[in-house]
Amino acid sequence: MTRRITIDPITRLEGHGKIEIFLNDEGNVENAYLQVPELRGFEKFVVGRPAEDMPRITERICGVCPTAHHMASTKCLDDLFKIDPPQAAKKIRELFYSIFMFEDHTLHFYFLGGPDFVVGPKAPKEERNIIGVLGKVGLEVGKKVIGIRKKARDIMTEMAGRVIHPVFGLPGGISKPLTKEVVKTIKEVAKEGVEFSQFSLKVFDDLVLKNKEYLDLIKSDIYTHRTYYMGLVDEKNRLNFYDGKIRVVDPEGKEYVKFPVKEYFKNIEEHVEPWSYLKFLFLKDKGWKGFVDGKDSGIYRVAPLARLNVSDGIETPRANEEYDRMYKTLGGKPSHLTLAFHWARLIEALYAAENMERLANDPEILHPKVRTIPTATPEEGVGVVEAPRGTLIHHYKTDKRGIIEEANLIVATQNNSAAINMGIQKAAKALIKEGKVDEGILNLIEITFRAYDPCHGCGTHLLPGHVPLEINVYKKSGELFYSFRNH
Repeated sequence: MTRRITIDPITRLEGHGKIEIFLNDEGNVENAYLQVPELRGFEKFVVGRPAEDMPRITERICGVCPTAHHMASTKCLDDLFKIDPPQAAKKIRELFYSIFMFEDHTLHFYFLGGPDFVVGPKAPKEERNIIGVLGKVGLEVGKKVIGIRKKARDIMTEMAGRVIHPVFGLPGGISKPLTKEVVKTIKEVAKEGVEFSQFSLKVFDDLVLKNKEYLDLIKSDIYTHRTYYMGLVDEKNRLNFYDGKIRVVDPEGKEYVKFPVKEYFKNIEEHVEPWSYLKFLFLKDKGWKGFVDGKDSGIYRVAPLARLNVSDGIETPRANEEYDRMYKTLGGKPSHLTLAFHWARLIEALYAAENMERLANDPEILHPKVRTIPTATPEEGVGVVEAPRGTLIHHYKTDKRGIIEEANLIVATQNNSAAINMGIQKAAKALIKEGKVDEGILNLIEITFRAYDPCHGCGTHLLPGHVPLEINVYKKSGELFYSFRNH
């Protein structure tokens, strides 16, 4: 009889989820699924709201990455109202966004993903957290982590009113110009951020790359998938978080397609499975072939490693040096190693800090004109940024008064969801044999999704007519009393 192993809840991620593993009669894995039981129906309940409210509504989707939704929504409003913000506003937005990316990547490495390497993937679960990390690297490092994140968040609060749910982006610009005092502080924090990012890369080098067991784990076939990759690039095909065209490369690293965000619906499509609220995206030309990788599959990946795979380099020198070193160490580009997302994330944190430094020293960010008032009649708009977790697209359609009639959100975790499920299944099949399983093995399965830093609150939206619902009623004893499902 088939046995069932449930990891519930999965931990150190944004949102909720569980992993269901099904064993055959021999105790080997027949199938495994990542199930996301939460539903956040933002695409439906924003209908009827004024478009200019969207940057303040959609940022409530997630308390970890509100800035990503806020910025994607703001850029969508620029397009909707057919307005081009002043150069100062664009540069301040990018500066603000770089601060956010630096802070968020630092959070993930030290609090969410890092414990699997710094403490160890098979360490007791009560030690695989920030406390365990501090026990390995020392309290002084902990003070550095908390200190630099606080400074970054304080600047964001000064620039945008609030750090969690900013009041910052407006159609055609931003809410207020920068002062010389704020810019001086940004320069100081940017310099410290560069030093801290270099320190984090050294921590990764000392504790992970110099540990043969960990490096072998990163390079193992268990965590390898040959997929397509997608991300924003600038006009020179360099890494960019804030703007550019969306580039897709194939498993050999050759450019498959590059397109402006307005053409996203021509290139990617959404697939639905009855066992999850999370949608699965794939390349439209390739079609949905199921949870398989390879050149004939339509599955692609986004987020840090994907962004580096689609880029031809990084504009800032220190991050570009680390970019070259990573690919040299891992055996070439593109890299298909899922656990290398952690290394790529630290390289991106360094790029974000260097970009803060570059923009803070641009005199144009002190220009007082930071908004152009829209005058055009709205109809349809699309905006894109690179969220910490990957490419994020907002698409709104309105009536002539600017009231939302339709909204579509293509969220980073949806882009990665097919690859995450494919990875969980591959890891489970490789690690569980003859029914033998322990906490260490289960965590080695969990680290598959953790590398992507998924946000399931962001990733679950209503697709009318196809959303599964399951209600389980339990007795006080814990015994299942009644179950209802609509699929």
